[in-house]
Amino acid sequence: MVSGLLTPARTVAPPDWNRWLVPPAALAVHLSIGQVYAWSVFKPALEDALGLSGTLSALPFQLAIVMLGLSAATGGTVVERRGPRWAMAVSTSCFSAGFLVSALGVALGQYWLVVLGYGVIGGVGLGIGYISPVSTLIKWFPDRPGMAAGIAIMGFGGGALIASPWSEQMLTSFGSDNSGIALSFLVHGVVYAVFMSLGVLLIRVPPADWRPPGAAPEATGAQQGIRVSARTALRTPQFWLLWIVLCCNVTAGIGILEKAAPMIVDFFAGTATPVAASSAAGFVALLSLTNMLGRFVWSSVSDVVGRKNIYRLYLGGGILLYLGILLVGDSGILLFAVCATLILSFYGAGFSTIPAYLKDLFGSFQVGAIHGRLLTAWSVAGVAGPLIVNAFADAGTAAGETGPALYATSLSVMIGLLAVGFVANELVRPVHSRHHEPLDAGGAR
Repeated sequence: MVSGLLTPARTVAPPDWNRWLVPPAALAVHLSIGQVYAWSVFKPALEDALGLSGTLSALPFQLAIVMLGLSAATGGTVVERRGPRWAMAVSTSCFSAGFLVSALGVALGQYWLVVLGYGVIGGVGLGIGYISPVSTLIKWFPDRPGMAAGIAIMGFGGGALIASPWSEQMLTSFGSDNSGIALSFLVHGVVYAVFMSLGVLLIRVPPADWRPPGAAPEATGAQQGIRVSARTALRTPQFWLLWIVLCCNVTAGIGILEKAAPMIVDFFAGTATPVAASSAAGFVALLSLTNMLGRFVWSSVSDVVGRKNIYRLYLGGGILLYLGILLVGDSGILLFAVCATLILSFYGAGFSTIPAYLKDLFGSFQVGAIHGRLLTAWSVAGVAGPLIVNAFADAGTAAGETGPALYATSLSVMIGLLAVGFVANELVRPVHSRHHEPLDAGGAR
């Protein structure tokens, strides 16, 4: 009975279905799996309870992002074939199970179980859950693809807005020792399973002949002349240029996000305005808010100004903001917070704009599968970003450095990466017609 409920045929919406019921289903999943952005709240507690370094405590987060990209890349075509309800059910099972395995690992003092649970099992849930709502919303909103992707991915960026203070409160209530952390992970797993199941039940896909309300028959066919399969897309320079753009933009943002709570504490530890742990958790929530809002606002703006122009803002603006942090150092906490929040808004917007960029270049034929393959850039960035920030910070600590000096080198590296991404974006051109599929082509190649 359950398997029948997950079949694609049971997911097709009736003719009178309101497409605005679909965003809540997408948000139920993305708000849940977006918890990954609140991982930094658990880092100090895990480091104390299990005797870990900052680099080692980042491993579950890094591996989760790696598995997100790999599972999205390998499962993208399957998700397109099996439908969003099946994909979201798989995501729910894996993401929640990852927390339960992690809880067992902390309770037993076996860190490898945390890495396996949160990083591997939970990471698969991240990848499968990430791509399905995005491609489904683009199908429901072909007239506004940037806004549609922004709606779904806004939830992923905003997950930590809920999870960060919630996790901090649980660690305060349950304790930050092994049993307290384990109980916090257990509660996360159960609650997210229930919440994500609501999205599984609510999700629908449009009928084959569906059009947006008030649209002329040709309105949804604007991209029908561009039909590039997922396999063919990998042979085009446009795919790899966008891969570089996404990888550089994500690396420059995710390193700070993973280290956000301890970073702001370190940055201002020797000043007249030190930051307490509770305030650092609030800073993580603030970053999550701008990450979330940026995904919707900037991607919606891209529908007006174009994808290449908006990425010029993300990458070029990011360079200027990182320079601001480097030059001001620990002399201005307000400027630090403003620059960091804007960087995270561009970071989040890069995720929500990329599906629409792909649709512009490759059409909607297999955009979900192409998007999944492109997310391997996130896998690389998920390792590179935290590794760069944590490794230089650990080395600086060993050398006796404090304050902004701990992060000066890593921030300089981020500026260089954004410059590389800016150049790659400038090189993007329309896909040549020889890569297009015939209009009667169907299915995955």
